[in-house]
Amino acid sequence: MRAIVPERVETDRLEGVRLRSDHEPEVAQLGLDPRVYVTLWPFPDPPTLKDVRDSLHRQLDHWQRHGFGLWLLRDRAGEMVGRGGLQYTDVLGGLAVEVAWAIVPERWGQGLATELAHAAVAAASADLGLAEVVALTLPHNAASRRVMDKAGFAYDREVLHAGLPHVLYRLRRPPGGA
Repeated sequence: MRAIVPERVETDRLEGVRLRSDHEPEVAQLGLDPRVYVTLWPFPDPPTLKDVRDSLHRQLDHWQRHGFGLWLLRDRAGEMVGRGGLQYTDVLGGLAVEVAWAIVPERWGQGLATELAHAAVAAASADLGLAEVVALTLPHNAASRRVMDKAGFAYDREVLHAGLPHVLYRLRRPPGGA
């Protein structure tokens, strides 16, 4: 399927490119970092390289099937700083488009996730015409909850997602609103 959302996105400090299979080493670096997977991985055992590879293939397939997905994020110097974007997720028994992100720990606290979240919300509105997107995190992940607040999301409720308690945030735009 042709991309509906741009395969490349730029912000003041970031460049995001559509995830590709050759991004596997960088995605693995991020996904296998214990400081990162503790916020994303829903299973008791740490993820393996195969788990990261399988996840990447699911994300590549998401782009193929839906015309949007996650971007690999680099700073202006070309250093990989994370991944994020838009993806379908199952929430409250139905599909919703989620704004998702993961930033390398060395860059936490610099506002990169918020910058990415704003770009993803803009793409959801302008390119997909969505009036609503969601974001999810584990209840104790205060940093992601701050990103959600700064990006304009509002707390909705606690939910069970990926087998674990999560908090669900929503961002609703009025029809025709930017």
